[in-house]
Amino acid sequence: MEKFNYGGQAVIEGVMMRGKRYSAIAVRKMTNEVVVRKDELKPWSDRFPILKKPILRGAVALIETMVLGLQSLTYSANEYAGEEEEQLSTKEIVFTIGFAFLLTVGLFVVLPAFILRFVQSAISSNILLNLVEGLIKISFFLLYILGISLMKDIQRVFQYHGAEHKVINCYESGDQLTIENIKKHSRIHARCGTNFLLIVLFTSVFIFSFFGRPPFLQRILIHIAILPIVAGVSYEIIKQAGKENCHPIFKLIALPGKGLQYLTTRQPDESQIEVALKALQDVLAEDAAHAEEQKIRQFPGRAN
Repeated sequence: MEKFNYGGQAVIEGVMMRGKRYSAIAVRKMTNEVVVRKDELKPWSDRFPILKKPILRGAVALIETMVLGLQSLTYSANEYAGEEEEQLSTKEIVFTIGFAFLLTVGLFVVLPAFILRFVQSAISSNILLNLVEGLIKISFFLLYILGISLMKDIQRVFQYHGAEHKVINCYESGDQLTIENIKKHSRIHARCGTNFLLIVLFTSVFIFSFFGRPPFLQRILIHIAILPIVAGVSYEIIKQAGKENCHPIFKLIALPGKGLQYLTTRQPDESQIEVALKALQDVLAEDAAHAEEQKIRQFPGRAN
């Protein structure tokens, strides 16, 4: 059986960890109390097994991660501020994700394609033209990361991002999960979302190169149409890159994303590591309890 890869994301003054069957969001409130919310996960692939197939699972995982991430951010912001928790409705989630999608398309598809119109007449090679477009996209992405990294609140999030990585690295190494052990581990991880986004940009350049030199509007529509394929392929790449003994080519592909993590993570303090550790411990406990429950259901005679 394939080893399950635990992971998560930084939220407002906390960390969300995702397990096999449960997620846990740990948040340090303004009162210094750490609160945790645990939720059972209901993956679409459980209802539609075909979604577990390569490529498809990547596109689905991206959507599920966005929904869970948005819910986690909302919960953490409310808990930190001490407000009454308010669940996002399906309509609000769809609207927010739709707005984020339009913003992403505008910044990383429409604007680069628009800029390309002014230089494409001077570039005869389609391959070179697509590489130029890719460089424009990556430049925008780097500028965006640099811009938000200057914000004080985001720097705190980046510290929790570092704490999340350290805890996962410690867990995957087999070391005992203690604060002191966790502090020794790297804040860089191959399966990071930052790495995934950078691989998405590289993958989109490669896949789009097969479409030649379409006009402006058609170029935009093709980019949007192939996004699920790009996400699916990128997911499979980062999944391989996260393996302990992955092929050297995947290690090479993951290098730029790992380098970028020095911007999107910061060294956490012990209190931040404590929060990330709490989230992982609760997820591990819930997953273990679920596995034991399933075993008892399958072999009731062995309950004792």
